[in-house]
Amino acid sequence: MILAWVISLLLLCASLVLHLERLSALQIITVQTIEQSQQNFIAAEIAVANCESNLTTLASLNENACFIQSIGKNIWRITSQHKPGIEIHVALDEKSGMVTRINWRQVFE
Repeated sequence: MILAWVISLLLLCASLVLHLERLSALQIITVQTIEQSQQNFIAAEIAVANCESNLTTLASLNENACFIQSIGKNIWRITSQHKPGIEIHVALDEKSGMVTRINWRQVFE
């Protein structure tokens, strides 16, 4: 009887260790996914910010990481080409050349 009890405790401990290993593997995957998503989001925001700051000199850019569309009088939509997509609307003052961000949003497909 004691032997059966000891064996059941050993099996229970082995099961616990197995579940802890699976849980820690899932936690590692979760942390890596979050870090990768944050890096991609920061890269997209930097690309959009570069396009925003160079809106008046777009012709001189060698490589453009954004889609830029005019959506009204002196209002522009700038969208990142890479995922996650970030879209901003900016107002351009032609006299001073100043660009003002109106809003931004994350684009979901």
